[in-house]
Amino acid sequence: MIDRYVLPLQRRLLAGPAAELARRGVRADQMTLAGFLAGVLACAVTAAGLYAFALVLLAANRLADGLDGAIARQLGPTDRGAFMDIAADFLVYALIPLGFALADPAANALPAAVLITAFVGTGSSFLAFAAVAAKRGLRTPDYPSKGIYYLGGLTEGTETIAVFVAMYLWPGAFSLLAMVFAALCVVTTAMRWLFAWQVLAAASDAE
Repeated sequence: MIDRYVLPLQRRLLAGPAAELARRGVRADQMTLAGFLAGVLACAVTAAGLYAFALVLLAANRLADGLDGAIARQLGPTDRGAFMDIAADFLVYALIPLGFALADPAANALPAAVLITAFVGTGSSFLAFAAVAAKRGLRTPDYPSKGIYYLGGLTEGTETIAVFVAMYLWPGAFSLLAMVFAALCVVTTAMRWLFAWQVLAAASDAE
């Protein structure tokens, strides 16, 4: 919901560091893989109950995720980079609730399962529309620099990370936070289905 406002600020803040990293030979794909590794480690550390350390790893994952795009803009974006970036993000988003489920299965397993299922709804609707949009040459005016069609909603990247941070700060509230955010993800999925239905139906009628 607020990514359109956060992302331009992020790009401005990371442009300088990204230029320096690119000058030193760091490539966007390398940064993507480093961020993904930090996300995987965050899941493992979460499962061990080390929430403060996991939060640091999540922050590292998000910093790398911002830097890989900024480096790509310095050196030239690639389709491979766009694919790796979004694929890694969606997997990390599922790994974080899994970590909480492993840390306390009795309290967290069901809410984590519900949240991951809700993520399947938001993720599949996002990626399915992006695939069809690419086929039809559609572009989103709100996110012109994205490598794929970026379909918004109530629960975008910024909101997801904010909820993860809250979970790490108050792990005892994981169950409540997971269920509330899952409900918002259901609303986002419904909004995306409706948007896709209308846009693609109109495009078919125009043909």
